[in-house]
Amino acid sequence: MNRLFHTFLLALFFVCASAQTHVSFSDLENWTCSELSQYVGQEVIFDQPIYICNNYRSTITASVHRQFSPTNQAEPSTAAYNEIVNLNKSNTFTLTGLTGYHRMGETIHGMRALINSTSSITCLSYDHINGTRTDLEAGIPSVDLRYDAQADTFITHNLLVCAANLEYYLVEQFGTGSSTMGPANSTEHQKQRTKVNAALTKINADLYGLVEIQQGQNAIREIADDLTISTGRQFSYITDGSSVNGTYTKSGYVYCSDVLRPFGAIKENNQGVVQRKKLQAFEVIATGEKFIFSINHFKAKSGGGSGKDADQKDGQGGYNYTRTEEARSVLAAYSNNKTYYADDDILIMGDLNAYAKEDPITVLIQGGMTDLHRHFHADSSYSYTYHGQAGYLDHALCNSTLLSQVTGMAAYHINSDESDDYTYDKSSDATMFRYSDHDPVLVGLKLDSHHTTILQPLLTVKDGELMIQAPEGGYYSIYTLDGMLLASGSINSLTGTIPCPTSGIVIVKIYTAETVYSYKQMIIQ
Repeated sequence: MNRLFHTFLLALFFVCASAQTHVSFSDLENWTCSELSQYVGQEVIFDQPIYICNNYRSTITASVHRQFSPTNQAEPSTAAYNEIVNLNKSNTFTLTGLTGYHRMGETIHGMRALINSTSSITCLSYDHINGTRTDLEAGIPSVDLRYDAQADTFITHNLLVCAANLEYYLVEQFGTGSSTMGPANSTEHQKQRTKVNAALTKINADLYGLVEIQQGQNAIREIADDLTISTGRQFSYITDGSSVNGTYTKSGYVYCSDVLRPFGAIKENNQGVVQRKKLQAFEVIATGEKFIFSINHFKAKSGGGSGKDADQKDGQGGYNYTRTEEARSVLAAYSNNKTYYADDDILIMGDLNAYAKEDPITVLIQGGMTDLHRHFHADSSYSYTYHGQAGYLDHALCNSTLLSQVTGMAAYHINSDESDDYTYDKSSDATMFRYSDHDPVLVGLKLDSHHTTILQPLLTVKDGELMIQAPEGGYYSIYTLDGMLLASGSINSLTGTIPCPTSGIVIVKIYTAETVYSYKQMIIQ
């Protein structure tokens, strides 16, 4: 009898020891680390993914969601802006226990962890991690996100456009711009060259708009020649007549001459910083279809500024006045030259040094342009990180006539999430990762293809599973009636089904085309 009793106690001990506290949070957008207080000293399992927000000097900070720059999500100096500022101060914790290199943006699924305090967590184990280098090496993100209702299929692009900041690409006169900018010598340049070519080759676009390349023709010629060799396709570049002086970088165009040819002459816009705002029309050789491509690099926030350009302490930084005037000049250049180029379609891309809700971008949107980041990815898009906060300084916008010919857009996160330990001047890493501090931005086009699309997403239920049809892509979240988040994820398949984690009435929110759609749905399993 005693032996049986002891066996029972031993079994009970093992059952209790193996029991785990599962943790999930209902309001992720307003979550702070204070919600961990009840778990201090305990081992828990997070039912929701944990996001790595920063990896500076190998110190990992994490949260239940990605941190975003306040002016990327809300207009400067508004109540919503101030709320994000305050939340960002209290919604990350230090995460230890992970081994090896980890990128920002990685999501840790099924993490079992020890809650040391509300600001410190130790990872004990996990199921899997998404967003690794291996994931990104699998291929570029899809730019075929638009659904043709009549053809019952996603539309495939026939032209891929890429805008990329190359972070001071110099081929000569090293160090003439600044001792801290660009390669210091030819050895560093060759390492920079290797990383840049690896990235641009992986993307394999038909047209590149490049910023932060050395003035003159030698740098852009080298990039075009390297792409010709590495891709087996013939690449050329637009000669803009500039000469090398090493003081400033410029913007420029590299294009596949098997697919495209320039139409008309390049137009220079020297409002603000010179040689960094350009306009050029391109014609598809096979069809004769044209569009205008505006590549830009606006004045940076750094340096403080004075007078109208002084930092107003509203989150937009210094030189906001100059950037706003540059935005107006881009619209004016388009208006003045669209007759010359004999086409209304315009795609505006480049490093605008302004987040999504800042004045320069507002000017462009009020001028009739659509923010493609928001259009296809709601408020989850980014191309740059600063102090662990994500946002997009690298933009893609277009007018209404081109919008229906855009199949989709995406930022390729091979730079912004990487530690700067992997830059060409600090390591021998020869991969495409961290060739710049900005992610390349990709846009798919199918010119002269005005598609019939489902404007509002469709939600149906079959056998207890959700089926979402969202022609512009986007994201979904499933909530209980009292606001508990049950599941969330990306919408990337027209025919894919999403298992619903519960029976009864749920709220499904779909974020797509800059709009949030809410559905109340009965689930029977």
